[in-house]
Amino acid sequence: MPVVLRGRKDGHPEGPSGTRVFAIRKCSGFDEYTLTSSDKKKARVNIAIHCRNYNGQWDRHGRQTLVYAFWGIEPSSTAWVRQTYRKRFAMETSYRQMHQARARTRTRNPVMRLLLVGVALVLRNVWVWLHYVVLCSPRGGGRRLNLDLLPLKEMLLWLLHQAERELGWCDEIESNVP
Repeated sequence: MPVVLRGRKDGHPEGPSGTRVFAIRKCSGFDEYTLTSSDKKKARVNIAIHCRNYNGQWDRHGRQTLVYAFWGIEPSSTAWVRQTYRKRFAMETSYRQMHQARARTRTRNPVMRLLLVGVALVLRNVWVWLHYVVLCSPRGGGRRLNLDLLPLKEMLLWLLHQAERELGWCDEIESNVP
């Protein structure tokens, strides 16, 4: 998991402290860090520091330092730690997007709730398919995704409006008083 940077910053007269010490490193490697709780209990975690060049990504240049904490495993390299976290982050993003598409209900019926989760997953996969097949731009050796062309929330709003039209939804009320 990524490490939250705490402690004094690099520009402080006394120098960095806490986990910020790892963020100023310029080369990848492993280290250890001792966490101390408020009741003075201590726990040791392993730290992976992965450094790489921005290479113009996000219009930035220079070095990027990524700091991860882990325990109970023996990674082969810091690049492996970074890639493993990226896969985990992709899963969390998928769940977040699925929850954006999931209908809200108060029913306790597990079959109905599972059906709504299934529909949400199908909607998210349709969105991914649209971006991969229809909205992407060809690029040498692959495709360039244009995620800004159709955000998930916008697609869901389009579907909502279409369902309202199909079902004859009317949000106007006739009044006897002008």
